[in-house]
Parts: sequence; structure tokens; C-alpha cells
Amino acid sequence: MKATSRLGPNILLLLVFSTLCAGCTVSVDKSKDGQENNVKVDTPLGGVHVNSNGTSAADVGLPVYPGAKLWSKKDGDKPADIRVGFGEWQFRLKVVKYQSSDPAESILTFYKKALGRYGDVIACNGQAVVGTPTMTHEGLTCDESTNHPQVNMDATESLKAGSKHHQHIVGIEKHDGPGTVFSLVEIDLPGSVDSSKQVSN
Repeated sequence: MKATSRLGPNILLLLVFSTLCAGCTVSVDKSKDGQENNVKVDTPLGGVHVNSNGTSAADVGLPVYPGAKLWSKKDGDKPADIRVGFGEWQFRLKVVKYQSSDPAESILTFYKKALGRYGDVIACNGQAVVGTPTMTHEGLTCDESTNHPQVNMDATESLKAGSKHHQHIVGIEKHDGPGTVFSLVEIDLPGSVDSSKQVSN
């Protein structure tokens, strides 16, 4: 999983400034093999917390597809729980990837039902909607050119549920190997983010 925030130069400058200011605390927890699992940066203005250890489908609010296994081909694919908060400005992203020997169609059918607990479910092929509904009741669409925040995923097909600022997403990843690799995502975006400020996974 590669999660980066394209939230504009002002936010990046704020992050840099915050790490240099007085009153900052930085905490890094490492695993036995020296890998950084949890990183916390807290300042008087807010903080950044990254947890790459222990995030599961349950944390995203979705079940595990039967028989699926956690998938991590490289460090960037590790499950993650990322929180960034500065006052009322709050952002959170939770991502976990799995692999199954079943075809993508079976996985999408399973998660379309599971996502129903969050309201309308839309099916997307890239930015194009597939079938109906074409938009959730809360206004979430497949089209990233619409005037609300979006999540960019390296997915060929995806299912989305929720609102413009609180989304649940299941994405079928591009994968050359056997089986199907898919991502489960939950994201909370601040209401002040405009359509030009996107988050990539």
C-alpha cells in the first residue's frame, strides 16, 4: 500500500514547521527486525500518527473475504492506519490488502453485499460508473472530476459506499501473479478539502 497525501503546499509547510517547533514529541516503535511499525509526531498544533502494524479488515469496518490472506509484496503494501490532525482539520486513512485465489467477480459480489451496511453502493471501472446507482444518496460518485474529495487507487475495478467525506472502498488491484489482490479502504476527509486536493493510494 502506498498512501501519500496531495493536500497542498500549505499543509506540507505546516508539517515541516510543526516538526521543528518547540514542544514537539516524536515517537518511533520498531519491530524485532528493525522495521518502523508506528510513528507519532505530536505538536502543540496537532500531530501525525502512522500505524503500520495490526490494521485489519475489521478496523476498516468490513469482513475478510473467505479464505483471503493478507498480501504484502513490498513495504509499501503493508496495512496502515494514518491520522493527521491540526485543530478542526482531521484526516484519516485505513488500508489493508488481501489476496484470494477466487476471481475478482466473486470478491466484488461478496463486498457489494457487505458494503450495503453503509448505504448505496456504486460500482466503478476507473472513473466510469458501472450500472446503477450512479451516485450514493450522500453524493459520492466514481468521477474524480466532480467537486468533492476523492481517493486515487491503483485499482481496475472498485466499489464505493458512503459520503463525500466518509468513504468505504473495495478496489481490485492490478496484479500480474496468480489470484486476485484487493484493497479495503476507509477514509475520512476534512470538509475543507477541495476537489483539487486528492489522496493517492
